[in-house]
Amino acid sequence: MLIGVVADTHDNMPKIASARSLFVQERVEAILHAGDFVAPFALKALTQPGIPLIGVFGNNDGERTGLRKLCDALYEPPHRLELGGRVIVLAHDPKGLENEPPEGVDLIVQGHTHWPSIEEGTPLAVNPGEAGGWLTGRCTVAIVDLAGMRAEIRDLGSQETVQL
Repeated sequence: MLIGVVADTHDNMPKIASARSLFVQERVEAILHAGDFVAPFALKALTQPGIPLIGVFGNNDGERTGLRKLCDALYEPPHRLELGGRVIVLAHDPKGLENEPPEGVDLIVQGHTHWPSIEEGTPLAVNPGEAGGWLTGRCTVAIVDLAGMRAEIRDLGSQETVQL
């Protein structure tokens, strides 16, 4: 099962559209958002018919009622879920993971830092970086293959794999 991973979209509508296009092109079966949508219109632009979106709130998500009206799969972080037979912990700020035991967890997804990273091992840890690009100038997301427990960072400008 392929999943699309995105974080820190911060209302950047052109890059949200690029992320959505990439996820459709790659035929992801679910999208995980690690927080900081910011406004409900940004979340609405990311959702795709037939591709479920599961997310957590970030520190810049102030309009939570409006966001929840658009997606009933938004949670306070960290949120534990199962997809493709894998146990996933979805968070925004990595500090929120301090009390989350990694036992039995296959994948940890977090955002907040705006810097993409992949830490291989058990669990696999993925930060897709910032899709919005406001802080670093790099607009990135991740594609995770849950069957093989592999992840790659994709640049939304070129949609090429980013070397970390």
